[in-house]
Amino acid sequence: MQKFHSKSEQETENIAAEFAVSLKSGDVVALFGDLGAGKTAFTRGISAALGADTNIVSSPTFALLNEYDGDLKIHHFDLYRLENAPLCELDWLDEYLFGDGVTLIEWADYILPLLPENHIRVEIERLSEHEREIRISPNGHARNLRNAGSANPRDGLHNDRREYI
Repeated sequence: MQKFHSKSEQETENIAAEFAVSLKSGDVVALFGDLGAGKTAFTRGISAALGADTNIVSSPTFALLNEYDGDLKIHHFDLYRLENAPLCELDWLDEYLFGDGVTLIEWADYILPLLPENHIRVEIERLSEHEREIRISPNGHARNLRNAGSANPRDGLHNDRREYI
């Protein structure tokens, strides 16, 4: 497990961007943290590093899923509304959990038994109004984030976002 300390939303996005250079198609990133912890900011950082337009990255709470185009397709879930959903009714998630692109899941604890064994766990703990501790744990395969280098958002790509209700 790797730990990072963030003192601002921008630092959270930068940590996520550095992490994102290790992602490949088929990866599932499970995001854990309370309301306001920074899950969407982390998603914005990943999306920027993967070439998506970060102006359209927002929490898809009312849509469940937003998709962003970048160097890789990004599937961004917010499962907050599915807290009490029977897992047997969520088999439609398999298309994303075992498909192409990078899948980012806020409130992943609601579907923990459905996650692939090799998902990447990102826990964001709110330490104060602006400070966060971010813990990244690979489940099933190793990642070398220290040697990943830094990532800068890419400009000039045509991106598009789709929402699914």
